[in-house]
Amino acid sequence: MKFFVDTADVDAIAELNELGFADGVTTNPSLILKSGRDILEVTKEICAMIDGPVSAEVVALKADDMIAEGRKLAKIADNIAVKVPLTWDGLKACKVLSGEGKMVNVTLCFSASQALLAAKAGATFVSPFIGRLDDINIDGLDLIEEIRTIYDNYAFKTEVLAASIRSVNHVSECAKIGSDVVTAPPEVLKKLAQHALTDKGLAAFMKDWEKTGQNIL
Repeated sequence: MKFFVDTADVDAIAELNELGFADGVTTNPSLILKSGRDILEVTKEICAMIDGPVSAEVVALKADDMIAEGRKLAKIADNIAVKVPLTWDGLKACKVLSGEGKMVNVTLCFSASQALLAAKAGATFVSPFIGRLDDINIDGLDLIEEIRTIYDNYAFKTEVLAASIRSVNHVSECAKIGSDVVTAPPEVLKKLAQHALTDKGLAAFMKDWEKTGQNIL
């Protein structure tokens, strides 16, 4: 399973990329706002750091405008994935942009039927939002499983990109289900390395090592 980093923080991306934990990056208007930087400038910097796809989101609501914005964003670098919303206009834009050979990430997916349309429109990625479904007492992981089943039934090439990841459990469960990608904030990806028993065991080892009076260096 691929890890995409859901942030526009270039320092956080660089740290994870150095470890081989950044197979791609996803951004959105909220993350650009949080970065406090110009969208074109920061996206170009991220694309230069990362070999994999970097999702940059359009902000238009009409198909023709989305297409125009998508074409401009795609000129930033060869690894740009144009991010469009899962609306009727977004699907129209996806069809045109994917037909031009551009990677397209169809975002804000909340149902299997939406994901089916995205695949048929030629999406490179579809982004179902797990956490936001959990917020309204619907199990977001069920949606990942439904989309995985549909895509496998018909050999769709669109990759399932699980988004709105809130916890380590979301990541591990997506891996079990067979999500192609998860995109998560840096802090969630770092938490994958944490376990209370690891900390407890390390503390015990350090205590015993101190008693030996030895050193390695």
